[in-house]
Amino acid sequence: MSAIQIVLNICLILTSLVLIISVLMQSSESDGMGAISGNNDSYFGKAKNAAMEAKLALATKISAAVFVALSVVMMLVG
Repeated sequence: MSAIQIVLNICLILTSLVLIISVLMQSSESDGMGAISGNNDSYFGKAKNAAMEAKLALATKISAAVFVALSVVMMLVG
């Protein structure tokens, strides 16, 4: 295994961890049990959540694109 393959493997592992964490931190689209119990957010809480969700969605998209690109490069190098 050459040095470039080791570096690409490390980058691929780090990118996959970022992708996993960003996906797991996102909330689901449905209200779930919160709608039944009457648990709702205020306007300000929703706005703060929307900004955080947008950042997580962007991080997910970027890390997924980098993951795919690194996977293709690994296939060509290996």
